[in-house]
Amino acid sequence: MSYARELKKGQIVQIDRQYYLVRQIETKSPSARGASTLYKIRFSSVPGGQKLEQTCTGDDQFTDVDLQRRTVSFLYKEGDEYTFMDSEDYSQYLVNSSTIEDQLLYLSDGMEGVTALLVEGQLLAIELPTSIALEIVETSPAIKGASAAARTKPAQLSTGLEVQVPEYLSIGEVIKVNTETGKYMSRA
Repeated sequence: MSYARELKKGQIVQIDRQYYLVRQIETKSPSARGASTLYKIRFSSVPGGQKLEQTCTGDDQFTDVDLQRRTVSFLYKEGDEYTFMDSEDYSQYLVNSSTIEDQLLYLSDGMEGVTALLVEGQLLAIELPTSIALEIVETSPAIKGASAAARTKPAQLSTGLEVQVPEYLSIGEVIKVNTETGKYMSRA
């Protein structure tokens, strides 16, 4: 059993016989003496992605799940199924697109460094690296001498993701994107 005050982002717990992934935790400190700290926790069910929000005190308990973390690489997509391969024993895991819906625009064929969250040998969720490198496939032409200005323009990347990039970047350049915020970081 884990207390609400011990939960961390990315942890999987069991609520009403359903697995939930902790997506976000907000801590609200009390304003009155003797009041307890409140934790506003946002969950999403795995598989499925259904959202759940709960406000708890630090002493509320959640059932732990025996979770395995394995390093995998993304192999290919077939229909609605995405196939990942374990980097150590080469076993393959299938996951439906609805389970990893928020992360689909960051996946590219052959991508390595992905962490699979497994419960009883079943892939329930994935964790992406904090940054990934993607190629710009569509954007307006680069503006000469635009490096001094902090203006941006929209650019479409190889996976279909659209981000704001500096004006001096052009088609074919590879950039780093933060997977948590979805924003441009730097050239790769």
